[in-house]
Amino acid sequence: MVLQLAGPVTLLKSGISFPRGLSQHVWEKIGMQLHEASNSSAWWLADWLIFGETAFSGRYREAISRTGLDYQTLRNYAWIARKFPHERRVESLSIAHHAEVAGLAGPEQDYWLRKAAEEHWSRNRLRREVRASLAEREAAEGGTQEPSAGSEQAAAIHVELAPEQFDSCVRIADSYGLSVNEWVAHVLRSATHDFAPDLRVVAQ
Repeated sequence: MVLQLAGPVTLLKSGISFPRGLSQHVWEKIGMQLHEASNSSAWWLADWLIFGETAFSGRYREAISRTGLDYQTLRNYAWIARKFPHERRVESLSIAHHAEVAGLAGPEQDYWLRKAAEEHWSRNRLRREVRASLAEREAAEGGTQEPSAGSEQAAAIHVELAPEQFDSCVRIADSYGLSVNEWVAHVLRSATHDFAPDLRVVAQ
């Protein structure tokens, strides 16, 4: 696929060459096109991997190694893409925006993405708003509900990982802009929503 940019520019793998006399209007339009392509590329890679996993099971990982793409990064993208079918993706928002709400229930995902698009929030702003909302909800539920006798108030999960596995978790969490604890809670929250919707997971 060749990216068609406005104006007489030369697009190379190593950069873009701009001719003298290029108007500001065209220059701005090129910037918007590059921004859109940057936001879309992660979705393209995610859908590419999902198709390969289905169509070429058992062979796609070898093919990925020949492309030079990072498999774990692609897996991260694919995880988000599976949470958001094409018709639920908000084109004006990046895949990183969608990652911030991927662990929520569907209606909540749609609400926050719509809000972020309408207010032109950055990924970090969306993260802050979602976390503040969840914190308020936790506080409200904690203040209005009395624990039943013998009920457990908190639970800790201890997971033993080999050093290389832990390093992999750190890299994945960092790719989302999260701490390891936050990322683990994010993954568990998503899993518990699928299999046990009433279970709440909070990063410690």
